[in-house]
Amino acid sequence: MKFLQNNKTTLIISLLGVYLFVSGISWAVFSYMKSDTTPAQVAQNVSDNRAKIDPDLPKTEECPMNGKMFSKPEREIWETRRPMTVSVENNVDARPQSGLSSADIVYEVVAEGGITRFLSVFYCGASAKDTKIAPIRSARVYLVNWAAEYGKNPIFVHVGGANNICNGDECPANGQKPKGDIDPTVDAFKLLDTLGWRGAKGNDFDGGTNVGYPAVVRDQYRLGSKSAWEHSVVGSSDKLFDEAKSRGFGAKGDDGKAWDTTFVPWKFKDEAAVATSTTNDISFEFWKGQTDYNVSWKYDKSQNAYLRTNGGKEHIDHETGKQIAVKNVVVMQVEEKGPVDKEKHMFYTTIGKGNALIFQNGDVIKGTWEKKTQLDRTKFMDSNGKEVAFVRGQIWIDAIPKGNEVKY
Repeated sequence: MKFLQNNKTTLIISLLGVYLFVSGISWAVFSYMKSDTTPAQVAQNVSDNRAKIDPDLPKTEECPMNGKMFSKPEREIWETRRPMTVSVENNVDARPQSGLSSADIVYEVVAEGGITRFLSVFYCGASAKDTKIAPIRSARVYLVNWAAEYGKNPIFVHVGGANNICNGDECPANGQKPKGDIDPTVDAFKLLDTLGWRGAKGNDFDGGTNVGYPAVVRDQYRLGSKSAWEHSVVGSSDKLFDEAKSRGFGAKGDDGKAWDTTFVPWKFKDEAAVATSTTNDISFEFWKGQTDYNVSWKYDKSQNAYLRTNGGKEHIDHETGKQIAVKNVVVMQVEEKGPVDKEKHMFYTTIGKGNALIFQNGDVIKGTWEKKTQLDRTKFMDSNGKEVAFVRGQIWIDAIPKGNEVKY
């Protein structure tokens, strides 16, 4: 009898083992079919390719973001990813920022009260090393509209944003803020919902709700001394890209479609500085009286680049210790509305058209900009209506209120 019980026990254990083995195989097969590689494999692939990066390797690979040339190992890294757009603040107390010089493209526009904010686009420039990005701040609808032109479901990183959600004992029963507190046209959360980006596993990475350590952390001592809590959010480009991959937002989505099936790259050209520069100094303001946010760009012919000054001081990237220098400066004029509600939100019409100045090679192109729909790419045209080709390298776009003077 004891022998039979032992056999029965052995049989049960054996069947259980077979079940667990088959389940494990099924899970592995499913995971493989769902994604080309696991996050751990992606990280290993990045590490392997980084080991092959030699600064002296030929720069033969064109970045689809800004036309800059990179090595093959760097391209192999960015081709496992999709573009990442990050909202970075520009409050005086938050300077100097981390990571802006590694962004392929940077947009600048007022958030509120004349204080500007950046939407930085990371894809190629963050391939050679993990990039610290800080300080990350809240979303605005016009930042979302720019991000939306970077292919299917780009990674959008921020901490909170303009929204109609009401918390606390004094809130209405429906959980929404009283009428007039926030205008629907500036409700960033509503726009993200409309796009289908929000959610625990969406491509909208909100450091306040659905993404955290190790991709996003708080570091009040990033600049050495203690900073305010709102200036302390820091992101890791590698870990954010890994998190995106784990959610199904790598180079391909869970549906097998590549992110760039709808992406329209700009045109690029090799640099060719003019013999005598016509635009040595460029300057403008966003809001009258807010001198801490005035911008100037000084042309350096030796680099064929424009060096940025913000609020009368050289604009330094905290990670490199160097002044930000870019190949292209675009100043686009946009319609300004606001404050549009009790929370003093501003609204800027980045969907539409307007005048633009494109500075490159020590010269200026007087033209226009146009973005037909939210998902369409913003295009920059010369005075003849021909699309402008950007000089290979970082592109910085300043969106200033229509009518503001640009001196150059």
